[in-house]
Amino acid sequence: MKERSVIAYKTYFLDFYENQDDNVQRKIEWTLNLVRITQYIPEKYFKHLEGTKGLYEIRVEVESNIFRIFSFFDKGNLIVAEFKQQMQLLG
Repeated sequence: MKERSVIAYKTYFLDFYENQDDNVQRKIEWTLNLVRITQYIPEKYFKHLEGTKGLYEIRVEVESNIFRIFSFFDKGNLIVAEFKQQMQLLG
């Protein structure tokens, strides 16, 4: 399999990424690399969002936080666009 290129759309993702601590940045990098080099990506990390045409979610879990990075394909490249952070409820 040819590696996918992962490209940031505008500065939305990079602004978010740069404001994270080192632990979160390492996990984001690990997950993006997995998406870049793996042909069949486990749904735990990458899945098509139902009800959309070509919108995908990259999930990064760090401690009690889940980071959802929204992405799409353009000419075979994966474009990372927006993100959302949510806290897991522990209980």
